[in-house]
Amino acid sequence: MPEQKGRPAYSINEDICFRLIELVKSEPKEFGWFASRWSSELLANQVNEELKIKIHASTIRRLLPKLGVVWNRASPTLCIQDKEKAKKMKRINKALANANAENPVFYIDEADVDLNPRIGSCWSIKGKQTRIPTPGQNRKNYLAGALNVNTGQVVWVEWEKKNSFIFLRLMAELRKRYRQAKAIRLIADNYVIHKSAITKTFLEHNPKFELLFQPVYHPWVNRIELVWKQLHDTVTRNHRHGSMNSLMKDVRLFMNNVSPFPGSQVQQQKL
Repeated sequence: MPEQKGRPAYSINEDICFRLIELVKSEPKEFGWFASRWSSELLANQVNEELKIKIHASTIRRLLPKLGVVWNRASPTLCIQDKEKAKKMKRINKALANANAENPVFYIDEADVDLNPRIGSCWSIKGKQTRIPTPGQNRKNYLAGALNVNTGQVVWVEWEKKNSFIFLRLMAELRKRYRQAKAIRLIADNYVIHKSAITKTFLEHNPKFELLFQPVYHPWVNRIELVWKQLHDTVTRNHRHGSMNSLMKDVRLFMNNVSPFPGSQVQQQKL
């Protein structure tokens, strides 16, 4: 019987599929390859070396999509670590656990309102892209908000600048609305206005307030970010306002009807 030539026959089995999925979760350098990312050729080489088979790179390219593996753009991830993360989260979690009417806790943050619209996706007629007019020269206004972790009530103020005074206005509004509170705890990011000399002076004269700083580069800790997202999705994204006065009317209408959050679905109301 003549000797069979060419590559030995093989079939795509579970071992090959499982190994490919595991490999794409790793880096080529872990296996001695001088490359920062996997190519179909490198994957074929690694699988062939490990499983003692001869599978071609073109077969790998056809197989990967069937395994749910696609070629797409990677996402950058900031790797800066906050050494005090555990300590900060412990303080925040303790405040959240003890939050009540006498000791309310708030997520606080500021938001930019731009006259130039934020452009986002929207339903359009096929082949005809929706056009959003922009004023060109941008103008800004700013909001500072506080989300009550228990009730969902949103307290907010506005100002023409994003400086310490907008933060002081917010704290003054909280002090007025929560006169009976024994302590008011604020979960905030590490933005400079939350740590300025003016802010520290206010806190020294108003010991009822306590600032709890979230870990750096952890915006998801602060749930008022969800209020700002809904604001932009409802009002500022793809807006067609020609003036800041007109835009701010809609911003105020939204903010005055967003409580309790997230129970109030402003987008689904006819205001």
